[in-house]
Amino acid sequence: MQNVKLHSRGVDNCGGIFYNICQEIHYKAEVFMAKLISFFTALLMFILPSLNLPEANVDSSKFNTEYTNVFVHGFAGWGEYDATNKALPYWGNTSGDLMKYLSARGFDCHAASVSPTASAWDRACELYAQLTGTRTDYGEAHSKACGHSRYGKSYTLRPLIKEWSAENKINLFGHSFGGATVRMLAELMANGSEDERSAGGKVSELFKGGKADWIYSIVTLAAPHNGTSSYNIQEDLKNDPNATAAEKMIADIFMGIGTAGFRQESDTSIYEMQIDNAMALNEKLPPIKGIYYFSYACDATILADDGTRSLDPELGGGMYKVSGARLCTYEGVTPSGYVIDEKWQANDGLVNTYSALVPIGAPSVDYNADSVTTGIWNVMPVMRGNHSTLQGGMTKALNGRIFFVDLLSMINSL
Repeated sequence: MQNVKLHSRGVDNCGGIFYNICQEIHYKAEVFMAKLISFFTALLMFILPSLNLPEANVDSSKFNTEYTNVFVHGFAGWGEYDATNKALPYWGNTSGDLMKYLSARGFDCHAASVSPTASAWDRACELYAQLTGTRTDYGEAHSKACGHSRYGKSYTLRPLIKEWSAENKINLFGHSFGGATVRMLAELMANGSEDERSAGGKVSELFKGGKADWIYSIVTLAAPHNGTSSYNIQEDLKNDPNATAAEKMIADIFMGIGTAGFRQESDTSIYEMQIDNAMALNEKLPPIKGIYYFSYACDATILADDGTRSLDPELGGGMYKVSGARLCTYEGVTPSGYVIDEKWQANDGLVNTYSALVPIGAPSVDYNADSVTTGIWNVMPVMRGNHSTLQGGMTKALNGRIFFVDLLSMINSL
């Protein structure tokens, strides 16, 4: 029988055909699950009251740069390439499309659409393809190790932005797991991948490195740099004899969503948002010299005089009520022995505030407008809000339009 080459690696005979059929079935299952998550998330957001936000003023007199701004969604999110975004924008939500609002005020802004459940590596490869108008290449070594096709979607007919180079840099904004995604992209742009360069055959430009100067700044928004104890809570619920059947079912669904597609567990965002695994990922993603780094964390809790912590009812309702309340009291130990103590209890409903501040052990300073440097995390003051606040205008905690106009103006003035 003549060899049948399907996908990038090529698999021989009927076994190969069956393999690829299974792969497509699992891929469609992942897409279905992601769309289901997106739909119900969007529904929850849609029923929230829209805010009558005042206009934001732009003063460009102090701008030194005006680079393109690329926004990357978190786990189970969506962007410009997704139909969900037309009905309810991920960035802006019920207050309208934040990308259009900012672009109308002179900021060139775009919302990427990466896999809702994949690892930071896969999402970074997808983001690179969108930015360069090329076909997604996950790498020969990575795809073999993780058991999926080397190539994904092509964006040759519809790139996300017009141009990208050392002269035409970009600013990257990552919400939630979008933070790990943009950090991974920066690492690959700067240093590439030795594993991919050694794999033989054609090597994507992404894995060659040497392009750190294509990125001007990185901003993370409520990103679980060090993971989130939400996953520890779900694991505990699965094994808790006192947990209700409903709680156990939710825990099983929550932990299973990330592997709904044709991916090994270690190649998913669920895996990389678990504390031990997130900290291991941090070691591979140090801040890159020449790139500005900023991080924002949110806190939706109240600390009482007696030391007990609870969710602020104005911020921690709806979809954050159960998870946020549990995070307020949770203490435990990860499989590697890391102690999750009371400093992890302040949270935004899904992500621990402590985790969103900065990757543990990474060089960092509290933000000082008079001395902002590259290659180090500039940690912004903790903001009152829940996990969705920094998506740009869906809660009472923050005028998202003014926030992002001020943030982009600050970056352009560096």
